[in-house]
Amino acid sequence: MPAATKLETVYFSVKGQVVIPRRLRKEFEIEEGTRAYVQSTPEGILIKPLTAKHIRSLRGKYQHLPVMETLKEMKREEKEH
Repeated sequence: MPAATKLETVYFSVKGQVVIPRRLRKEFEIEEGTRAYVQSTPEGILIKPLTAKHIRSLRGKYQHLPVMETLKEMKREEKEH
């Protein structure tokens, strides 16, 4: 773990809800209604917010995959109609 990482304690509610500290919400641009991936890892639970910043970081990452050609074709067809 990097030396600059600050650990913070959070609490889970009866429903399993947890409040992400404000500092982290600002850092990761998490706003009300932001969706997130939740993944089990060997180290624990990983929460990845699905924000505009995250989506921008994925641009071009999967360009080489065949599924991208299908999606591009679907988009072209939508524009034509």
